Amino acid sequence: MSLQHHKVVLVGDGAVGSSYAFAMAQQGLAEEFVIVDVFKERTVGDAMDIEDAQAFTAPKNIYGGGYEDAGDADLVVITAGAPQKPGETRLDLVDKNLGIMKSIIEPLMASGFDGIILVAANPVDILTLAAQKLSGLPTTRVFGSGTSLDTARLRADLGKKFNVDPRSVDAYILGEHGDSEFANFDEATIGGRSIKAFAKDANISDEDLDAILYATAHKAYEIIDRKGATFYGVATALMRISKAILKNENAVLPVGAYMDGQYGLNDIYIGTPAIINNQGVASVIETPLSDSEATKMAASAKALKDIADEAFAKINL
Repeated sequence: MSLQHHKVVLVGDGAVGSSYAFAMAQQGLAEEFVIVDVFKERTVGDAMDIEDAQAFTAPKNIYGGGYEDAGDADLVVITAGAPQKPGETRLDLVDKNLGIMKSIIEPLMASGFDGIILVAANPVDILTLAAQKLSGLPTTRVFGSGTSLDTARLRADLGKKFNVDPRSVDAYILGEHGDSEFANFDEATIGGRSIKAFAKDANISDEDLDAILYATAHKAYEIIDRKGATFYGVATALMRISKAILKNENAVLPVGAYMDGQYGLNDIYIGTPAIINNQGVASVIETPLSDSEATKMAASAKALKDIADEAFAKINL
């Protein structure tokens, strides 16, 4: 019997990063967990704090460290970046966070790292593409949190609307993790029955469903206005993706995956369901789209591509 030893490195110990570390500890995931941040004293303090949880969860070697500790890591999760401020879109963050991403990837790869990179910093789709290009790792082993949080928000809202467990709602947010995202309402189901049929029975119109989508897409702004940042939801989404990787689950999850012809798109990361295992993105599931949804996907991709091309040109990427 071989003993499994998983090592995860977290880069970025802000609100999202520390919440992710806590979620991983609660789930007993990764026997070795390293926290890296420019504020080194904070990483040590967070490690000491989370270490106390292991008496109630599972033993774990958790410590503040540096990029040199990433050489033998299975997974690196990047949450570091300038936070989104009230009134800012995720795309507004692109230039400042591209510089931060470059400052992370260079020492990370110098450590000899050859695992999987999961990106959560915003704008996540563009920064994931930058991380892949800068690292030179295969596109299957660099991917983003994408629309995982947005999908969770949609399922929670639909669960409330139809009075069912959100985990029983099979609906996805696709496209950019941002203002151009959309829901696959035309294909979404609960128990194999279409969401549109449930909506008709409940006298819920397409306009009502669009209002749910709008609330989903703009929920982050509402949370930021009220408490300054969002972190519990995305941290839990990152934990769920990490679990699928470390446990080799072949789980179908919404992530920011690399497009190589899927949806008619190329050389871009965008939100879609994908099969996740210990190799990263094992395969992209190209979910069927109605004509109107396909148009929305193309428009979302164009919005990302235009900004990425302009931003990458500034740093010769």
